[in-house]
Amino acid sequence: MKILFVYPDMPVTCWTLDKEIELVGFDALFPPLGLLTVAAMLPEEWDKKLVDLNVESLSDQDIIEADYVFLGGMNVQEVSMREVIKKAKKLDTPIVGGGPLLTHEYERFPEIDHFVLNEAEITLPLFLEDLEKGTPQKVYTTTEFADVHETPLPLWHLAKLDKYGSALLQYSRGCPYMCDFCDVTSLFGRRPRTKTAEQIVRELDSIPDIDSFGYVFFADDNLIGNKKLVKQDLLPELKIWQDNRKKKALFATQLTITLADDQEMMDQMLEAGFSSVFIGLETPDEDTLALCRKKQNTKRNLIDNVRYLQTSGFEVMAGFILGFDNDDEGVFDRQIEFIQESGIVMCIIGLLNAPPGTELHERMERENRLLDQNWFFEGATNIVPKMDAKILMDGFNRTVTYLYNGEGFYNRVIKFLSLYEKPAIHKKTKPINSTLRYLRASFLIIYRLGIKNYDRKYFWKALLWCLKNKPRHMPVAAQAYARGFHFREVYNDNIYKGENLLEEMKLREQRNLSISDTEINQILKEVS
Repeated sequence: MKILFVYPDMPVTCWTLDKEIELVGFDALFPPLGLLTVAAMLPEEWDKKLVDLNVESLSDQDIIEADYVFLGGMNVQEVSMREVIKKAKKLDTPIVGGGPLLTHEYERFPEIDHFVLNEAEITLPLFLEDLEKGTPQKVYTTTEFADVHETPLPLWHLAKLDKYGSALLQYSRGCPYMCDFCDVTSLFGRRPRTKTAEQIVRELDSIPDIDSFGYVFFADDNLIGNKKLVKQDLLPELKIWQDNRKKKALFATQLTITLADDQEMMDQMLEAGFSSVFIGLETPDEDTLALCRKKQNTKRNLIDNVRYLQTSGFEVMAGFILGFDNDDEGVFDRQIEFIQESGIVMCIIGLLNAPPGTELHERMERENRLLDQNWFFEGATNIVPKMDAKILMDGFNRTVTYLYNGEGFYNRVIKFLSLYEKPAIHKKTKPINSTLRYLRASFLIIYRLGIKNYDRKYFWKALLWCLKNKPRHMPVAAQAYARGFHFREVYNDNIYKGENLLEEMKLREQRNLSISDTEINQILKEVS
């Protein structure tokens, strides 16, 4: 049996960091962990090939030679996924589909032959059993959650790892919190299920040439969902693993602001090599946090918490949302003031979306405020906001423009550099393993940000400040500007497209018109 795994193209968003990793000479940020793990669940004797459309092209011959195309992805990859489906159907190769997008909305993809939904550890064996009998069904789904202790090591050899900037793995699935706009609990449950520390060490050891990556990302939605196990099992083993290495690996992950409440865990994470954390802060407005059930962010001083993490040695990245029902016209200035005061250099600002499977999606459907499609890119939404759409979009544009252009970004970088202290273990790491890559990145950063950039005076001003006050942080400052360059380009490119799309969706909704899949694809192509 020959299986072709295809990972759809990821459109450029803040999350992809295309502009930053391009400076270092990589094609994409992460290899497709999900498909590589699914590949390890198939019979060992089967032939397997991966085509990741983010780093290579898909040929007709690839599809013709395969007995099945295995396809998976997220909402944001829908346009590319549909193109792959069309190509495979034209060449008469059957398709097996899975992943978050199809788990929530498989009915919209009737062209796919078989759906292996939810967690593959449970549903894939059922499909394989029926396939062997010659009676594969259309849909395989489950309400149960997998035992991640049984999850196999990814088949890294299928991926062209030299094309990726970072490696990744997953420690846990699920989150104890119930934020109404998040689909994690509907996909993976409220009780975090964790791998053993021994599993994680084996996964780290299985990654070929791990030192060639800038960092290893723990792709958990909330790494510290089970704090007891993280502190007692995972972090001590990671420290031992680091202690046995000459060069220390850098880790990054996603978690909640509650990390700032636990000094012991903070110390353990830093000692284990965690340097960057992404936190969903959403809004400084307490009432809005309560409305969206983000209770872990309430009854605390968020700015003090963020500063505490920064002064301890964490680079804090954060997500913020505009367009909540409680938001008024003053929310844009409040968000700007909060972000600037916190010194969070990398902040992802988005409009509120209601993904399928969320409590918010159900409420928007009941209130007849749900638009026809999930757009999932910066500057667009799939709900009818309570705030006037034009005011919301203008405020969004003004917010991201201030945050990522000129003086606003410079002030935030200086604020962060003033607070941040690099932990001792992190001083034993090198952000780029190859000297040639380092020289290339240095040249391109200087050329693009220090010569071609219209805000170049702030770039030089920041580097001079750093050289004078925090010379050891020069690589941190340079990376901040490289990443900020990516964010600025994304927002400058997408906010106006998002405005046009929002107006078009609003008109369609007012006219009570439905949007066909063909129209959806056309609109998505225009704004991607």
